Amino acid sequence: MDGSWTLEPSEEVAAPAHVELTWTPERIERLIALWEDGVSKNAVIGKVHRIGLTPRVITEKPAPRRNVFEFTGPACMWPSGHPSDDDFHFCGDRPMAGKPYCEHHSALAYIRPKEKPEAA
Repeated sequence: MDGSWTLEPSEEVAAPAHVELTWTPERIERLIALWEDGVSKNAVIGKVHRIGLTPRVITEKPAPRRNVFEFTGPACMWPSGHPSDDDFHFCGDRPMAGKPYCEHHSALAYIRPKEKPEAA
């Protein structure tokens, strides 16, 4: 393996409207020959970068899902639903002083320790 093989750059800048079968018998033969010569995927990627080939198909990553909350002041941060749900939100009611939750959710979140009976 001398690293002398190259890939021909694509004539097309954008992805074609209709994609033909990629793995033709001829391409499979070339793949088998390269595999038998010990050419790895990383070697191919490295060569692609070194000779300056641009990707033929560029896919944009979707924007990350974020929940934007516009609270004008302190708000109860008790979550409602799962973060991946479209209707996920926080309670938003007025929190108790010094707590992140409203009175109702504080009662759920904080369990008072049981009082120990006094020894006789």
